[in-house]
Amino acid sequence: MGLIENEDLANGEFLNEAFRFWFNDNNHIRSPFPEYIHIPLQQESTKKFRKWLNHVHPDAKDEINDEILAEKFEEILFETALNLVLTDDERITILYPFLPRLGDKIKANDNSESVISGRVIKKENDKKYLRLSCTKLLTDIKWETSIELPE
Repeated sequence: MGLIENEDLANGEFLNEAFRFWFNDNNHIRSPFPEYIHIPLQQESTKKFRKWLNHVHPDAKDEINDEILAEKFEEILFETALNLVLTDDERITILYPFLPRLGDKIKANDNSESVISGRVIKKENDKKYLRLSCTKLLTDIKWETSIELPE
């Protein structure tokens, strides 16, 4: 029996580990999913993953390895989450989970500490940027910076 035909795959440890990883902060990786969507996200993404597993062509089943399964599940997980969150900022976090978030502290050019108070995605000349609004902690001076986003 191949990996993809394993009945425990869509029910067992594979999914439990994935949810445990993505629903909790792990060292330098923070969960991009707000707690209020955890249960519906787990239910919907599991259902969609099972559906995908059931529709894999029999000839392709032997070619699917752990890495392919993990990538497909994460794709389903993140796409599903985008439809469950309520705010644009939560969507930004899901689309770009490793970038700075609201409330994060960063250093300004003068080495002073600031907090991120706003984020928005902007498009300029066929490139996308994450525009960060920041507030210096000691002076309350507002400033902005941008991060070019990957395509």
